[in-house]
Amino acid sequence: MEEAAHPYVPRDLKLPGYVPISMSMSSILTIYLASSLFLVTLVWFLFGRKKTQLDKLLMCWWAFTGLTHLVLEGYFVFSPEFFKDNTSCYLAEVWKEYSKGDSRYAGRDSAVIAVEGITAVIEGPASLLAVKRYAIAKEKSYSYVLQLAVSLRQLYGCLVYFITVFLEGDNFATNSFYYYSYYIGANGWWVLIPLLISYRCWKKICETADNVETKTKKKKKKIR
Repeated sequence: MEEAAHPYVPRDLKLPGYVPISMSMSSILTIYLASSLFLVTLVWFLFGRKKTQLDKLLMCWWAFTGLTHLVLEGYFVFSPEFFKDNTSCYLAEVWKEYSKGDSRYAGRDSAVIAVEGITAVIEGPASLLAVKRYAIAKEKSYSYVLQLAVSLRQLYGCLVYFITVFLEGDNFATNSFYYYSYYIGANGWWVLIPLLISYRCWKKICETADNVETKTKKKKKKIR
């Protein structure tokens, strides 16, 4: 039986048993955006009571990114043959579609698996923990440290992701549309937002450290 031809680059990429995508790009994106909007709305109104607008936005981001890491990326890591799926499983369809922007996913590139594995197992739960800290005990001292740590890890993951593509020839997208919309556009948010959060958390941590230092100096003066 002749195998179905895949749409990925390089064309000689071996994907034995490949099953073509059964869902359209618009259907995949609509489901993803609708699910994301539902999640953000739920977090905003359910956990965002008596919180500032910025806190609500941060809670929504951590919930969104946490579930994205756990569900989407977790599925990729633990489903090595998603390109063979013939049940129209939504998560498999997502990765078949995204592989048009970076075929290393379909080809199970070791660097991608390593980055996504750490992201799913560590960053996913840590992101959801950040939501909890905002919703339940915002004033805990490690709230900003946790956000800074996860944001820096996200930036590091993106850095490795982009650098390895460059080192391997940067020729994994089906065409320029998928390159800029999937590879650049979809990942760009995990560079921009973690950068902003890291800057904010660093300022907050420094302010706290300065306050502690000031109080310590005042106590020493009183003792003298």
